[in-house]
Amino acid sequence: MTVLAHAAIAEDPRSDHDGGRAHHHAHELSSTSASGDVLISARGLWLTRSGRIVLEGIDLDISRGEIVTLIGPNGAGKTTLVRVLLGLITPDRGEVRRRPGLSIGYVPQRFDIDRAIPMTVARFLRLGRPGEPRQIQAVLEEVGAPHVLEQQLSNLSGGELQRVLLARALLRNPQLLVLDEPVRGVDYAGEAELYTLIGRLRTSRGLGVLLVSHDLHVVMAQSDRVVCVNRHICCSGVPETVARDPSYVRLFGAHAAQAFAIYSHDHDHHHDLTGEALPAAPAADVSAEQQNGA
Repeated sequence: MTVLAHAAIAEDPRSDHDGGRAHHHAHELSSTSASGDVLISARGLWLTRSGRIVLEGIDLDISRGEIVTLIGPNGAGKTTLVRVLLGLITPDRGEVRRRPGLSIGYVPQRFDIDRAIPMTVARFLRLGRPGEPRQIQAVLEEVGAPHVLEQQLSNLSGGELQRVLLARALLRNPQLLVLDEPVRGVDYAGEAELYTLIGRLRTSRGLGVLLVSHDLHVVMAQSDRVVCVNRHICCSGVPETVARDPSYVRLFGAHAAQAFAIYSHDHDHHHDLTGEALPAAPAADVSAEQQNGA
């Protein structure tokens, strides 16, 4: 049973790919196929294009309240994997299952603006969704951009545009937020601010978040779990573990792994080596571990 007919995606990405002829290969999660707070689950995804393997045996779960980041070199299949998860591309093998009625907010990798067409941010956010002005104002305040409401879309800076696109995705009240390279055209300081904002939204709204990024250090520091993709999953787990993994070092170099050490990853919980969230250890236990050299 297909589920994309029931899933509210912030903007329909099918309009940008395959002339709207995308095939759906997503199914609802049943009580026997997933448990807990899993929002979307992929099993055994294989995809070949022009005789070249693009995805090879991908397994992936994304749960409510966690930030999962896909990293990997150019051409590794990250964006293709996202499109398979969204139902835009049908895999040759494997399946995608999602929670019944799952609402998805999607911020695409590219969003080109026709500067010849005048359009304010307010009008853009009303397109396809007749939301109340107060709702639009509120979501712009939530993403830190209330001042752009009546500005022309074409006059926004890179950071302002990304916040507006994020606001547009949030207007659907998604349970899962998917962001493909959300800091394109944003300076380094703006990148850190946007990733911090995404972390706050995860906490305040209880969202599951799937990020695709090349900005390894800052985004990894904001992530609960990192999945390193190079057609297949090379390694996955908490950021600190992935940064030390030999597969990560081979892909990005020892310098990238060493540079990651300057960033911290602080939450009110901790993870095992696979990225599973575990309750925070009591202060006394932490002290004992430190004394024992753990």
